[in-house]
Amino acid sequence: MDCIICPMSAAIEIKNLSVTLDGDKILRDISVDLPEGHIIGLLGPSGAGKTTLIRALVGRQHITSGSARVFGQPVGSPTLRHQIGYMTQSVSIYPDLTVRENARYFATMTGQSRQAADKLIKTVELDDYAHQLVGKLSGGQKSRVSLAVALLGSPKVLMLDEPTVGVDPVLRQQLWEIFGRLAEQGTTLLITSHVMDEASRCQDLLLIRDGRLLAYDTPDGLRAKTGTKTVEESFIKLVGEQS
Repeated sequence: MDCIICPMSAAIEIKNLSVTLDGDKILRDISVDLPEGHIIGLLGPSGAGKTTLIRALVGRQHITSGSARVFGQPVGSPTLRHQIGYMTQSVSIYPDLTVRENARYFATMTGQSRQAADKLIKTVELDDYAHQLVGKLSGGQKSRVSLAVALLGSPKVLMLDEPTVGVDPVLRQQLWEIFGRLAEQGTTLLITSHVMDEASRCQDLLLIRDGRLLAYDTPDGLRAKTGTKTVEESFIKLVGEQS
């Protein structure tokens, strides 16, 4: 697939990126540039390669061929350590610590202040649960604690892997409101999801299937090009065209 060039000042540049694991090609020759300060949805069914792409971009997955850069630096570079926040799909916080203790612990580990940790608890709207053990929180509340940890150091790029999975509609709305405020402040967010109805909340969309990039466009642009009414219909039509 030819490289899709986005507007100037790309935050992330991906060129002919492929990843092979145990003989299986998980990502296949992906090329795309992603702009700064946008909410970018990385959409596709389970097993499409979304998590592998996120892991490659944060430097936690070996790239078999091709390249990826963030702000001009190769992924995995030490200079990017404090510029990229990463929220994994599985909860990676301590259940036997309180919300505040978790935030302050990870703040200390990353050289941030306790005040910065406390501020982020407010950012993710968990002030009332600061003294609550994480193990006793709901799934959505745990997701917000993980988000607070990912935001430590005010990263310029935030990689979120299925942040709304298992979250009720009210909490999902709250999370997307937080994502919107972060984008308004200049943060680039790359958010994976297999829920197509979340596409309308994103400024740009990356659609992938079987490790291949099907399309990169705005939700409106994607629907216009495919002559469909929903992103899900667009996805199905694109799959049919490439079968």
